[in-house]
Amino acid sequence: MSSNNPVEHFVTLFDSNFLPMGMALHDSLMTHGQPFHLWILCMDQIVEGQLGRISLPHVTLVPLRDVETRALLDVKPARTRGEYCWTLTPFTFTAVFDRDASATRVTYLDSDVFFFASPQILLRELEDAGKHVLITEHAYAPEYNKWLTLSGRFCVQFLTIKRTAEAQKVMRWWQERCVEWCFSRSEEGKFGDQKYLDSWPELFGGEVHIVRQTEKTLAPWNVKYFAKKLHGRLDPVFYHFHSLTIEGPDKVHLYRNYKIGKEGLRLYDVYLEAFRRCFDTLKKFGIAIPYKPEVVQPANIWQMIIRRLRKTRTMEYRTMNK
Repeated sequence: MSSNNPVEHFVTLFDSNFLPMGMALHDSLMTHGQPFHLWILCMDQIVEGQLGRISLPHVTLVPLRDVETRALLDVKPARTRGEYCWTLTPFTFTAVFDRDASATRVTYLDSDVFFFASPQILLRELEDAGKHVLITEHAYAPEYNKWLTLSGRFCVQFLTIKRTAEAQKVMRWWQERCVEWCFSRSEEGKFGDQKYLDSWPELFGGEVHIVRQTEKTLAPWNVKYFAKKLHGRLDPVFYHFHSLTIEGPDKVHLYRNYKIGKEGLRLYDVYLEAFRRCFDTLKKFGIAIPYKPEVVQPANIWQMIIRRLRKTRTMEYRTMNK
């Protein structure tokens, strides 16, 4: 990409448990997103210190304390860490706009998104449409459409808001709703920060563009479907590595509850190679790899057995012992 192109602004948020995912996201932007600036809302002081030591290029760290308003602090005690992250998502755009007057638009990225091609492929749709906000559908494979009721038509994973009055109206509406209610449960047509997006085409149809290239926005819930539809020729802009979990220093659980297919697994091979580079960097700085060991309680032992019978894939990823 030419250096004459304007810098594209991206923002994400994560805590120390998601440090490798956030580093892999940055790694993919270095390859496919130049020129870019990535703003990271640090959800704990541990990751703020870790990222400060690593000093990734084209990154600005935003401490959590600097974005917490009185309204956010008032609702924080009643929400889990995950729910509070969701509550903060619509405020990440403000964090960037307030800090950089040159940012004409900001794209929020989930920290477990990874680019395989330039994000400009999707962002050009927004410009061509002449609108102010860009959102992506889950684009579930038909066999997973049952999740629409819970998770919604749209996924927050890649969401762009311009510095325009029209876009700011949508953003403020979303901020207000998430302060009012943002929980990890289904209630009166709501779920976290995400199902609010279902109403945007009706409420803000003139401002919001829905990405048409759904085959470019892949995730566990649609990768096998698109691989079949495209005769195995997957060419995504990004893949959302939803539910991937580091369970130990040499063990990564790749996905749950979906069928990926062999073409999809090739995307995981690329992601794991990025993990290898991230792990090497962490080792260099003496930072321990965060992991979440699989804990099996007696009450759900049968669920574990059923998962294994369904051949939920676990990748034994031996990097640190090499």
